[in-house]
Amino acid sequence: MEKPEKIAPPKGKLGILTPGMGAVSTTFMAGVELVRRGKSQPVGSVTQLGTIRLGKRTDGRSPLVKKFVPLAELKDLTFGGWDIFSDNAYQSAANAGVLNLQDLAKVKTFLSGIKPMKAAFDRDYVKLLDGPNIKKGKNKYELALKIKEDIANYRKSSRVSRLVMCWCGSTEVFVKPEEVHSTPEKFVEAMKSNHPAIAPSMLYAWAAITSGVPFANGAPNLTVDIPAIQELAQEHSVPICGKDFKTGQTLMKTILAPGFKARMLGLDGWFSTNILGNRDGEVLEDPGSFKTKEESKLSVLEYILQPKLYPMLYGKMHHKVRINYYPPRGDNKEGWDNIDIFGWLGYPMQIKVDFLCRDSILAAPLVLDLVLFLDLAQRAGMKGIQEWLSFYFKSPMTAPGLYPEHDLFIQSMKLKNTLRWMMGEDLITHLGQEYYD
Repeated sequence: MEKPEKIAPPKGKLGILTPGMGAVSTTFMAGVELVRRGKSQPVGSVTQLGTIRLGKRTDGRSPLVKKFVPLAELKDLTFGGWDIFSDNAYQSAANAGVLNLQDLAKVKTFLSGIKPMKAAFDRDYVKLLDGPNIKKGKNKYELALKIKEDIANYRKSSRVSRLVMCWCGSTEVFVKPEEVHSTPEKFVEAMKSNHPAIAPSMLYAWAAITSGVPFANGAPNLTVDIPAIQELAQEHSVPICGKDFKTGQTLMKTILAPGFKARMLGLDGWFSTNILGNRDGEVLEDPGSFKTKEESKLSVLEYILQPKLYPMLYGKMHHKVRINYYPPRGDNKEGWDNIDIFGWLGYPMQIKVDFLCRDSILAAPLVLDLVLFLDLAQRAGMKGIQEWLSFYFKSPMTAPGLYPEHDLFIQSMKLKNTLRWMMGEDLITHLGQEYYD
């Protein structure tokens, strides 16, 4: 990919569209408005609080990311979305129970004005949910066209100059790549024939990309990990990224596992269990949806630890993941890990991690960063898979045939070096020999 000659300025409003207006998206919307009003701080957001070192360590140049690259400002963001329930964003946020009533009261009027459009939904793909706010159509192609109409209507009514879409909906049942995903033409024919390999999330991705709207996939669904959609992203000059927000337990794995590997400590086993009581937990009670999530969570250690390169240390590791729906916890998920490692002379050791996290609190700033970075990428003329945004995902997208990089610290370096590259600054390798010449 060629370095951008010029990055278009972020003029006008940026519309954020979220398929799914549940816990994650309403926490994101409410949070942005609270920050805009000076009532809170955007903790967890690299675009808002992060800095980036430029040049040598001795140069003392470390501007805020948002001052270094031309990102859209929070004051210019508007919000819309789709959901199977007709509750407005305030009602949905209150039902989700992530934010306390005092914080919600501060943005009640704002959130109450955000009403979901009817969703393209099929219970065959999310078996344990149902709702009344659903589009009707004779086939999936007709539903996708209606989503395109929604996008066009929102663009006009909100008077936005640009749009970004971020999937914040539920985990769908496991779908394998098939021939119908191979080309845009076959994909359209599959939509017209209601082929079962075309999941609802794919309809949103197709509608967004063919409307020139960047798309981020926050769930482990296949969605944009197919040749047809990736080809369309190139044709329409649209950046895409995914998949599955990296929030709680997997975030900890991508922090800890690189440390074990760096110190050449062995791993016998890693047992992970989760309890959560939000809509995500309810959906994952279905084995088909859990299979999709399990595939996303299990791949992390294989790629970080590279057992084929280090068979003695990681060749026999046992990696298990469990997710249990437990309503009393609501959105306050508990991720418990038992890690069996071994060190010098093979002597065993154990590490226990009990992360009592708040899933949507961790996900909301990821949504913010992703939509701002995707908008930046499009204004810079970047299109197709944006691997530099792997930092935010459990199962990062890559070019065909290329294995994904899961190490959080390598991902962070890649992200910041991409920003340096975009702005014509020297990349930082951390070699540091110049200080000793």
